Amino acid sequence: MTEKIILAGFGGQGMMLLGKLLAQAAMTEGKYVTYFPSYGTEVRGGTAVYHLIISNEEIFSPLIEETDTLIVMNQPSYQKYKGMLKHQGLLLLNSSMIKVNDLHEAHICKIPATEIASKLGNVLVSNIVMLGAYLTVKKLFSADMILDQLREMLKGKKTNLFAINKQALESGIQIVKSLS
Repeated sequence: MTEKIILAGFGGQGMMLLGKLLAQAAMTEGKYVTYFPSYGTEVRGGTAVYHLIISNEEIFSPLIEETDTLIVMNQPSYQKYKGMLKHQGLLLLNSSMIKVNDLHEAHICKIPATEIASKLGNVLVSNIVMLGAYLTVKKLFSADMILDQLREMLKGKKTNLFAINKQALESGIQIVKSLS
């Protein structure tokens, strides 16, 4: 099993946290992981992209030329990275901010992540909504495994953010189940 994932959005949309959660979960399960985060100097508001490879076998290059899964949070990221998605790959997009006007030979999940996060009370958890959706479609890790990683990352001053992130994860899971 090898899963190549590109996560892309504006800086501040949580792509780095999302990638880190998936990488940490994979390492906890003893899988091989490479990750390559990239973001502009402006960070919040600039483009942020995270290349992540998870495998049961040794990985020889962190570069992704063709991705199994593309998770995109905004229109510019969709336009820039859609061509890297392999035939019949998973396109998970934030339909609150992306309008798809061309056809894809992909499995497309339109998740209104920004709207859902806004209704939960914090638009910054839209990345975790997308993570819940991803987990439900790919079944790579359990929600409990991700919640354990999230709890660890939010220790200390950020402990109070765990509850809303848990709600966001559950909302992403539920939206995919309701689309099935």
